[in-house]
Amino acid sequence: MSAQLVVDALTMAHAAGFVAGNAVFHSDRGSQYTSKQFAQTAKKLDVRLSTGAVGVCWDNAVAESMFSTLKLHLLYEKKQFASKFDARYEVGHWIEAYYNRRRIHSTTGLIPAEAMRQFKTRCADTHAAAA
Repeated sequence: MSAQLVVDALTMAHAAGFVAGNAVFHSDRGSQYTSKQFAQTAKKLDVRLSTGAVGVCWDNAVAESMFSTLKLHLLYEKKQFASKFDARYEVGHWIEAYYNRRRIHSTTGLIPAEAMRQFKTRCADTHAAAA
């Protein structure tokens, strides 16, 4: 994964309203997340960067939980894909069709789409109150 990929992802998420001002972006210490390019983009978008300790999976528990769920529900059941394209398609479909739209999040009790809708509403209300 390149620094440009994560810069583009953060920029798109910000443009779509998924990143509030003074947000915290927590990641592992991968080179793409610790790059100067990513740090400059985060600063420009008013995003604070946070990284976990080396070798401590609990510092990034939300991401670790998502990948664990992905492996359990998709990879361990399917075991083999016909091609890289099929694998990418199945993972992308699982994330969009199940993980983001039907699965109830254990922390919020909401499906992610509803949690995001509420988040965006709170952000809009905060911006309106500040204006």
